[in-house]
Amino acid sequence: MKKYIDFKRNLQRCSLVPLLLLLFLPTLIWASEQPDGVPYRVVSLSPVITENLFLLGLGEQLVGNTTYCNRPAAAQKIAKVGSVMEINIEKIVRLRPDLILVSNLTPLSYVEQFNKLGLRTEYFPQTTSFAEICDQFVGLGRVLGREKEAQEIVRTAQEQVDEIHAQVQTLPKQRVFLQVGADPLFSSMKDSFTNEYILFGGGENIAEGMRFGSLSTEHVLALAPDVIIIAVMGSESGVGAQEKKKWERYTTLKAVKAGRVHVLDADDVCSPSPLTFARVLETMAYLIHPEMGMKSSRP
Repeated sequence: MKKYIDFKRNLQRCSLVPLLLLLFLPTLIWASEQPDGVPYRVVSLSPVITENLFLLGLGEQLVGNTTYCNRPAAAQKIAKVGSVMEINIEKIVRLRPDLILVSNLTPLSYVEQFNKLGLRTEYFPQTTSFAEICDQFVGLGRVLGREKEAQEIVRTAQEQVDEIHAQVQTLPKQRVFLQVGADPLFSSMKDSFTNEYILFGGGENIAEGMRFGSLSTEHVLALAPDVIIIAVMGSESGVGAQEKKKWERYTTLKAVKAGRVHVLDADDVCSPSPLTFARVLETMAYLIHPEMGMKSSRP
């Protein structure tokens, strides 16, 4: 009896993909017959990819995204197909996508099922530098027939970053703790674009020489940062404010005495488009060097 039950379960599991193929075959044929090869109906499984689609003027072609895709506001009105790591494949198929955009956070098992169903996917991995953010953005534009527009946006972002960096070149370096995790306490690391916020903004990362980003409160106190910038997930629900209060209890800490403990939006800091990177950099540079002022409002 047990062998029969196991056999039945395996049969049901193995039959899932063929069943979906039979149910949605007309949809898949429709999706594969678009002219000129440019996708018209797109599903995004990454918040930053969703933001980049809107930045490229492709919001109307986005038919599905995740519950974490909340930027810009229009992205919240798009049909939700699950979270970043738990996805409703049947719902995606019903949306008749020409293209599914996946990231390194998309479980491989889902990508394999998309392939079996004949659904086209494009993979965009986690970026580690501003240069990679720009390259990936142009790559997205190329896939969607907007390469020239993407290159122009990248050019604008690069000019803004260069301008900000030039403004702080002659200013004295400030020691910065950029907190990107609360439990455990985690710092921006050397080989990351978050570290570039500090470098391009005229600061020194107190964790630059560390092999791992996890550290203790005592370690941060010993490193004596001039500025603490908090960008942790959950800040919209008060986690960032709670972390700020924790640091402000250490009244002898240089950053606390100077009133230089700040909270920023973790979505902006940790998942930036090229233009968002430039805007966050301007804010960071100002927090590191208030004397430079906020000279412009970035898009």
